[in-house]
Amino acid sequence: MPDQLPDLSATREMEILLSSEGLIRSSSAQLTPLTGGVSSEIYLVRDDAREFVVKRALAQLKVAGQWFADTDRNRNETAYIGYVRTFCPRNVPRLQFVSEKHKFFCMDYMGTGWQTWKQRMIAGDRSCETSSAAGALLGKIHAHSARNTQVASRFRTLRNFEQLRIEPYLLSTAQHHPTLRAIFHAEAARLRSRQEVLTHGDYSPKNILVNNERLVVVDSEAAWYGDAAFDPAFLLSHLFLKSLALNRSEENWRKMIRAAWSGYCLERFPSTESKKQSELEANFVRLLVMLMLARVDGKSPVEYLSEDQRTHVRTFSTRTLSRPPVSFAMLTDEWFAGLPMQFKGVEQGHAQ
Repeated sequence: MPDQLPDLSATREMEILLSSEGLIRSSSAQLTPLTGGVSSEIYLVRDDAREFVVKRALAQLKVAGQWFADTDRNRNETAYIGYVRTFCPRNVPRLQFVSEKHKFFCMDYMGTGWQTWKQRMIAGDRSCETSSAAGALLGKIHAHSARNTQVASRFRTLRNFEQLRIEPYLLSTAQHHPTLRAIFHAEAARLRSRQEVLTHGDYSPKNILVNNERLVVVDSEAAWYGDAAFDPAFLLSHLFLKSLALNRSEENWRKMIRAAWSGYCLERFPSTESKKQSELEANFVRLLVMLMLARVDGKSPVEYLSEDQRTHVRTFSTRTLSRPPVSFAMLTDEWFAGLPMQFKGVEQGHAQ
């Protein structure tokens, strides 16, 4: 949706860049700023009968603290889209133009009838079909890219992933929790050492567009050939937190969470690879809890939790991380069993 207070200077600069590349041709062309995160400028461009979306990475992200990242990450995003289109063309947008010089790209405008999965959940949708499809798409991307040396070579983007995920999520959170610092730093070191699959890096409900026929994943600028546990942990951390903020029916949230993980595993692991699934699950469960805490005390906190709910996340995460790891099923049971009664049975309706 349009921002309330667009930056007219930035909008005008983008208009000049698009004109210089011949991408807008009419003096009546309109650029409408779109919301969609903290890391980029995004505009819907209308030029006569043509409509498309343009995105440019920001050097300083739009958060309260200082958070800088290399704008070359636009190249990683377009490369991710290009790769996934080779085997899942209906699940990523179509690129129209890429400017290496000015660090922006243009893609098809999806049109009306689309919502983010996040918007649907806020409106009360608890579809297990969507959850399963989101998990399955992620599993398919991971399975397709596993042990692929060409993809690994193209996405040697650890520096970018460090700036966008390891430092602002893990290391920043560790500063607020001295008793967990060693655990978070060990996890950061583990992530840096992994080269397993093509990781999206921001696979969350706000970056999954849904209509009645299919889903499309966007915002892959944190793409990195690395740890297989990161994406499912990132996705499920959002579902756990939203079950706290939007909890009307515990069983519906349980089903959605199970569906996402099951959908992922069915695509990712053949029946002969149960050992690999168990190994991934151990890393995934620990990282999921860390990312939940990071969305409270890291550089990119979610905006929809009350202070009491944030305190609950801190208590649960600290207790869970301070003892031996458990299975995903046990973690899920403990999470829902531990939800305070004041968070159960009431739809808050304000999560973003």
